[in-house]
Amino acid sequence: MIVALDAQLSVGTATGIGVYQRDLAAALTACGVSVRALHAEWLNPWRFDRRILWDQVLLPLAIARSGAAVAHATAGTLPLIRPRLPVVVTVHDMAWMRVQGHTKAYARAYFGAAMRRAYRSAAAVIVDSAFSRDEYLALSGDSRVPRVVYPGVDERYAAISRRPDAAPFALVVGTVEVRKNLLLAIAAAAAIPELSIVAVGPPTPYADVVRARVAALGLGRRVVLRGYVDRATLDDLYGRATLALVPSRYEGFGYAVAEARCAGVPFVAARGSSLTEVAEDAGVLVDPDDVDGWIDAIRTLLADRSGAEARAAIDRTGAHERFRWTTAAAALQEIYASAIR
Repeated sequence: MIVALDAQLSVGTATGIGVYQRDLAAALTACGVSVRALHAEWLNPWRFDRRILWDQVLLPLAIARSGAAVAHATAGTLPLIRPRLPVVVTVHDMAWMRVQGHTKAYARAYFGAAMRRAYRSAAAVIVDSAFSRDEYLALSGDSRVPRVVYPGVDERYAAISRRPDAAPFALVVGTVEVRKNLLLAIAAAAAIPELSIVAVGPPTPYADVVRARVAALGLGRRVVLRGYVDRATLDDLYGRATLALVPSRYEGFGYAVAEARCAGVPFVAARGSSLTEVAEDAGVLVDPDDVDGWIDAIRTLLADRSGAEARAAIDRTGAHERFRWTTAAAALQEIYASAIR
């Protein structure tokens, strides 16, 4: 089986979807699938006009030339003029229709309304969680029930050696954007003088709001926005962090929780969206607007660091089994075969 896979967001600063594309291509290849990873190294996908160029011109041309039997649109966007072969799509979330009201109208129109219509003609729709399945059914206008396939977590997380720093710090992983709710973590840190925060992920204009709040609270020495970091640096931070914080208001899957579990890092996450589903009974869940609840949860964890570490270590093996890429790749092969038929 030859599969054409959209891998454009794995170019450059690969965040959640880019990581999904990169790791999926590797997992399918390991399972014997012939993958045509489609991308243009010269094209920066993080500008709207270039994203349109990729989605609507370069991607369909690459699919047509790939010699594949099926194409997988992995970034939640589809060519509006379809190639002749079947195209399946992963809809990671419906955030553009739920929580992106602060963004430009043209971006909402493209990623939201236009893609909602396009999804209905896909050969198959895949989602990352039961939460995203329910969101899709509520918002897409498509009567088909999409197939839930949990993304895997890179095997390297299971091999990270835990060696928490003596001075406690919380790791926050993800693009610094409004829905990630980083200001809540800043507010909690302000009330816990012994805690520092290290946030990693590419910035958006929201990062300026965060920096201004950090400065106003006098937390410049305790809150660091590292920007995008490479895998080696991220692995080191997961090894050294006292805990992970995931205060996001909306996630279609919640890589930050899955990675923390697989790395054996205690975590506090926002209750709601897919985070409750991905966290299961590991870690601590708190309402994303309950600042006092977050402060209490973090203080409780810091008061018993060894206990929290032990519980995370026990959970780690089960999390690694739940989020295996081999399981995801097998499920996707079935979907591809069905689309081809």
